[in-house]
Amino acid sequence: MAIEDIREHMEIIGADGVHVGTVDKVEDHRIKLTKADSGMGSHEGHHHYISTGLVAAVEGDTVRLSANGAVAVQFEEEE
Repeated sequence: MAIEDIREHMEIIGADGVHVGTVDKVEDHRIKLTKADSGMGSHEGHHHYISTGLVAAVEGDTVRLSANGAVAVQFEEEE
């Protein structure tokens, strides 16, 4: 698995197949998610980030995480 293979607009899914987000770009060992995946309420309109350390595999147009979707979103950082 190579972080360099992660591209814009790839889908990010948890180990359980649940959609976690869509790649905006990779910055400083983190995957920046598109604002469309930021959620609602106080989270809306903010970029969220997932550590590349959670990436288990890059398969076609999909980034698969080592954690289930519900767990992965708990590790998201917000800016």
